Amino acid sequence: MRTPTAMIVGLVLCPCGLLLTLTGTLAPNWRQVSLIPDQPIDLVTEQGIWDICTERQSSHNRLCGQADELGYFKEVPVQVAQGMMPSSMVLTLVGLLVAALGVRCWQEEPRHTLAGVAGIVLLLSGLLSLVPASWYTHELWALPAPEGSTLVVGYSLVLSYLGSCFEILGGLALALSFHHCCKKLRAPKLPSSPVLEAEPCPTTGAYRNPWDVLEDERHGQQWRSTLPCDSDL
Repeated sequence: MRTPTAMIVGLVLCPCGLLLTLTGTLAPNWRQVSLIPDQPIDLVTEQGIWDICTERQSSHNRLCGQADELGYFKEVPVQVAQGMMPSSMVLTLVGLLVAALGVRCWQEEPRHTLAGVAGIVLLLSGLLSLVPASWYTHELWALPAPEGSTLVVGYSLVLSYLGSCFEILGGLALALSFHHCCKKLRAPKLPSSPVLEAEPCPTTGAYRNPWDVLEDERHGQQWRSTLPCDSDL
C-alpha cells in the first residue's frame, strides 16, 4: 500500500520544524540592540535566551558571553523560553519516533492509530515552542535595554516561529490518520451469505441404481421421475 500523502507531508514538515526550532533556540539572536548611547555607532548587541553577544559591524569582530548587567536573563519571558524550548524539542523527537513506527513504509499498510497519536504529540510540541516565542515577542520592547537604544527582532525568534508553525502543520497532517480509523469503524459490516443446502432427492419415483433404468428401458416403461436424482447415476 502506498504511504498516504498526509503522512508524507507530516514527516517532511516536522523534521524541518525541529531543525528550525533547534537553530532558533541555540542561536543568540532573539533581539538586536543597536544605536546604544555612549557606544560606537556600529556596535550591535545580540540577545538570545542563553547568551549575549556584541559585534562591530565595520570589522565583524564578535564577542559572546557578555555580562548581563541589566538583569535580562532574570525576566520571566526569557526563563520560560529556556524551559519550554528544550522541552518542545524533546517532545518533537518522541513524536517523530512514534510517527516512524506508525507509518512503516516497508509494510503493506501503515498503522494509522500510531500515526495519529504521533500527530497529536507533534502538534503539542509545536504549540509548546510557539508560546514562548509569542510571549517574548509581546514583551520584546519591555525587556531591559539601554535607554535610547533601538530594538529589533532577531532572526532566531523568526526561526522559532517558523519551526513551531511547521511542527503544528505536520502534526495536523499526521493527525488526519485518525480519519481512516473512524472510517473503518463506521463502515457497515456485510451480512454473511447463507449457505445453500442441497435439497434431498425424493425417494418416490426415483431410480435407486442403474439396473432400474435398464429394467424400465427393457420393458418400455416411462421414466418414473421427471428429473433424475444424483443417486440415480
